[in-house]
Amino acid sequence: MENINRGLVAIPLNDSQVYIGWRLLGNDPENITFDIYLNSGGKKNKLNKEPILETTDFVDNTFDVSKGAIYELTPVVKGNQVAVSEFVELEPNSPQKQYLSIPLQIPSGGEVGGSRYDYSANDVSVGDLDGDGEYEIILKWQPSNAKNPPQLGLTGNQILDAYKMDGTLLWRIDLGINIRSGAAYTQFLVYDFDGDGKAEMICKTADGSIDGQGNIIGEANKDWRNHDPEDRKFYGKIVEGPEYLTVFEGATGKALQSEIYVPDRYPIDGWGGIGGNGGNDDSASRSDRFSACVAYLDGALPSAVMIRGWYGRTVAAAWDYRDGKLTQRWVFDSALPEWEGYSGMANHSVTVGDFDGDGNDEICVGAMTINHDGKGLFTTGLRHGDALHAGNLDPNRPGMEVFGIHENEGRTIPLGTPASALFDAKTGEIIWSNNPGSDAGRGMAADIDPRYPGVELWGAPGGTRRVDTGEVIYPETPNSTNFGIWWDGDLLRELLDKTTISKWNWEEKKTVPIFSPEGVVSNNGTKSTPCLTADLLGDWREEVIWRTEDNTELRIYTTIIPAQYRIITLMHDPMYRLAVAWQNVAYNQPPHPSFFIGEGMER
Repeated sequence: MENINRGLVAIPLNDSQVYIGWRLLGNDPENITFDIYLNSGGKKNKLNKEPILETTDFVDNTFDVSKGAIYELTPVVKGNQVAVSEFVELEPNSPQKQYLSIPLQIPSGGEVGGSRYDYSANDVSVGDLDGDGEYEIILKWQPSNAKNPPQLGLTGNQILDAYKMDGTLLWRIDLGINIRSGAAYTQFLVYDFDGDGKAEMICKTADGSIDGQGNIIGEANKDWRNHDPEDRKFYGKIVEGPEYLTVFEGATGKALQSEIYVPDRYPIDGWGGIGGNGGNDDSASRSDRFSACVAYLDGALPSAVMIRGWYGRTVAAAWDYRDGKLTQRWVFDSALPEWEGYSGMANHSVTVGDFDGDGNDEICVGAMTINHDGKGLFTTGLRHGDALHAGNLDPNRPGMEVFGIHENEGRTIPLGTPASALFDAKTGEIIWSNNPGSDAGRGMAADIDPRYPGVELWGAPGGTRRVDTGEVIYPETPNSTNFGIWWDGDLLRELLDKTTISKWNWEEKKTVPIFSPEGVVSNNGTKSTPCLTADLLGDWREEVIWRTEDNTELRIYTTIIPAQYRIITLMHDPMYRLAVAWQNVAYNQPPHPSFFIGEGMER
């Protein structure tokens, strides 16, 4: 577990009320309670009459906006304070806003290939970079000329920033001209890989990448891009030159160690197969599609797993960063004879969990799962897809389940892959499937209807389905098939799409917006994803980060709805925390914990 603080947050509701929320930690004793004190005008008053036990939030009805306030949170067991108090301050006449603001320093745009580009804030990850118990924000800046692998053309440089919660810029890393910009390319992992209490960042680099201290990785003046606009196969792409994997120090952005990136891109035409439309190419399209994740492969310290290839051949390489050294743990290659049947099974996303209950994590890349030892655990044969959800989706069934949405197009339609399917996360046993040969792009899993066990599922033709049988409950579905977020007071999950949080009305069978702030926008085109969703502040419910329209700030929105339940911070559930680490990868997917949260959940 990360050594994180209470994430204490205070949000003015009006001139006389403040919502206060904080974390219950995974190692807190069962009988821990909390006291809240108000420091105002030189006086300190205890606000709660009884120890706060049922939730980890509180509404102060004595607030005077003209005076401001300092709130003190004290953890207590059997009447005795058991940890240091934490504080949060509201200045006099604090504005009533439901977010924390992180001001940004926008990189300068430029010109490449005869056209100008500028930058927009894009995907975000978090980690405690300096070991102070508070998360820092790691932001990927996306140039306006970013490309998907099939697209021709030069791009602006890929830039990564690290910010403190108050907006202090810790470092800026410029990956340079030899890393192409786009959602399929740079997958950055932020995690404490060596267990020293401070997070590192790991990502793919190349000649000319510049670390957060201004140091050059590789050869500074090499340009491996194809500059020939008449080359209709490779113009703007990078199909030559070395590729590196680099560990960056979280606090400074300094490059600590680089190794040759595994897997490499060759052969360029060796990445086709039965995923997607079942085709192949030799134009650095399929060879340049990446995903990545963090996994505890030895049950003790996390490893970085870098994955190349979605539609056909898939290669995953696990790396350890220990005692200042970056070493390769294992490589899985679906092209090897012993893994026949694993090619064409990888999604545009990935999920990680201890699916077989052995204390080590497995990596599910869609319709195939790699064991912690780098060997194939199973493949379902259901082929490539986009959306992917894993967790204890059906709490009445032992173990975890995986829900996948699958593509069927072109020459792969006769293969009869189901549009959606649920399978056992440990064995790959297909529990149910539907719509063979149909094409589905998006799918969602969340408990939105309390009348049925576990989560509900939708995205494939037919309607909203039960998790246990796949039976269609009703033909209507929510109009949001994107992200889930726990936001209001109950245990059902709300839905997040674009910049609106909605709730499913299961009686009237319609989606009802409940929160839609102004002045912010979503990311990644029609995918309309947030910068990040995660349990970043306050109690166990989730926050969402959006960027402002002018890219001058990130806003971390948090709920102000009083809670009804007390649950540990989701960031202390290993599976959820790892999901936050991979959320920025490729086609962003929402995080799920290892345990079921919803109507009828166990304590």
